[in-house]
Amino acid sequence: MQNNIIIYILVMALVTYLTRMIPMALVKGKIESRFVKSFIYYVPYAVLSAMTIPAIFYSTADTLSAVVGFIAAIVVAFFGRSLLTVALSACGSVLICELVMKYLII
Repeated sequence: MQNNIIIYILVMALVTYLTRMIPMALVKGKIESRFVKSFIYYVPYAVLSAMTIPAIFYSTADTLSAVVGFIAAIVVAFFGRSLLTVALSACGSVLICELVMKYLII
């Protein structure tokens, strides 16, 4: 698992660097195209999401607790809380869900 995290970080760093460096190296003037500007801006976020979201659903003992944590993170982030608050809320909701499933349901 540790090797996968290092690979994910390196791929994300490479994608982020290349999508921002290539236009600067190839284009001499200011970029006027809205499409190119939005592409340069959103590709790193899309790649990070594509690598992170599958890991969310496979990192817990049960898929239900992963879904609960994911929904909790989305709700807290929607209200504009900090990244630390979002992460702690997701982790706490997963913990509570896992404990409830372990001690009350089984």
